[in-house]
Amino acid sequence: MIAPWSAARPARAGSAHPADAAQHVDTDDAVASGTTVDHLTETYRAHYRSLLGLAALLLDDTASCEDVVQEAFIRVHSARKRVRDPEKTLAYLRQTVVNLSRSALRRRIVGLKLLSKPMPDMASAEEGAYEQLERDELIRAMRGLQRRQREVLVLRYFADMTEAQVAEVLGLSLGSVKAYGSRGIAALRTVMESTS
Repeated sequence: MIAPWSAARPARAGSAHPADAAQHVDTDDAVASGTTVDHLTETYRAHYRSLLGLAALLLDDTASCEDVVQEAFIRVHSARKRVRDPEKTLAYLRQTVVNLSRSALRRRIVGLKLLSKPMPDMASAEEGAYEQLERDELIRAMRGLQRRQREVLVLRYFADMTEAQVAEVLGLSLGSVKAYGSRGIAALRTVMESTS
């Protein structure tokens, strides 16, 4: 666990050095426009364990909790001018810890949803090869049919047209489409049975 740094800092009260006096004035101006870095650091140091406990209630591993608490400090530090009342610094830190914990949980949930999708049912390589062989045999058998039988079967079964639609496309009567289809299927059956 990474603990916050120590609180040892020299006091500026009664300093005769002009640079220290200028820093003290800058600190007073910072209080007027937001919380000071010193106040934020002291709040963080004093409440680090309680912030870590808050994150632990929302998250499940220590490393994530520490990351969230440290990120909360960084974010509140960068937005410290918006913390007008120094007494609300802890509240800002707590809210930031909660928000960052929620974000971490959302990322985990999305990750789990993406990982938990089952693979689609896919044929094995052997099944795919077998289907390819059957498809090749069917194509060879179709090429051996008469032109009209092949046209009727392709339009009827591969293009999924009705017999009336096939008749219209080919300019044949409905009876001719039925006859060509029936003869074509019989010829295909004969060829496919002889090859297997």
